Amino acid sequence: MAQLNSKENNFFLFAGPCAIEGEDMAMKIAEKIVSITEKLHIPYVFKGSFKKANRSRIDSFTGIGDERALRILEKVGKTFGIPTVTDIHEVSDAELAAQYVDVLQIPAFLVRQTDLVVAAAKTGKVVNLKKGQFMSPESMKHAVQKVKDSGNNNALITDRGTMFGYQDLIVDFRGIPTMRSYAPVIMDVTHSLQQPNQTSGVTGGRPDMIETIARAAIVNNVDGLFIETHFDPINAKSDGANMLHLDLLEGLLTRLTAIRKTINSFNE
Repeated sequence: MAQLNSKENNFFLFAGPCAIEGEDMAMKIAEKIVSITEKLHIPYVFKGSFKKANRSRIDSFTGIGDERALRILEKVGKTFGIPTVTDIHEVSDAELAAQYVDVLQIPAFLVRQTDLVVAAAKTGKVVNLKKGQFMSPESMKHAVQKVKDSGNNNALITDRGTMFGYQDLIVDFRGIPTMRSYAPVIMDVTHSLQQPNQTSGVTGGRPDMIETIARAAIVNNVDGLFIETHFDPINAKSDGANMLHLDLLEGLLTRLTAIRKTINSFNE
């Protein structure tokens, strides 16, 4: 995907809200991130889920309507001239979402679902494969191969942590070089800090550790970062507990870009 390349060999960024809650919020978040990433020369892809199928409770927010949310993603892409990404959950979602976005994302819990991965690959879009919380880095080779065997060489792998007990995740940075031998690797900084399976039915998180995980990923030559961000995380309709406040994004990315430049000098 040409848009992810940087003349400065910087990391690329997938960022945005967890879910599309409405047009105004999506445009506001996208505008802010575009201004930051242009300044820092970070290739940027706007992220937003057009629906949330994996919910803890039946009364959890799932979306504002599939096509309505997808049209908002399309408007964001056209308005700011940037690629967009959304996750899909069913085979029928692949063809629908591909009409509006540039990257189709396979959720971690579904990355072994062959029919879903193949359907995404056959659209010709870039396919972002989230590593299952229950999978080894080595096993992601087979997910990437499913995309390639479907005639699509545009696969990405995103690490979002590995289950550690019932209510926590850990990031094993040994997996980055392993998975980079299969496809470009993204570190999902915010989801790897989730604390799932809380008794309340609402996922917890450790947003105070975002910079720690992001720095470690950059030092270990990750290709891209995935960060969910919102101007009002407390009132976000999904994953607010582990999102980064939008006001903190520029400072974080500025520091990470400086680290990347240092790491690049070691790799020359």
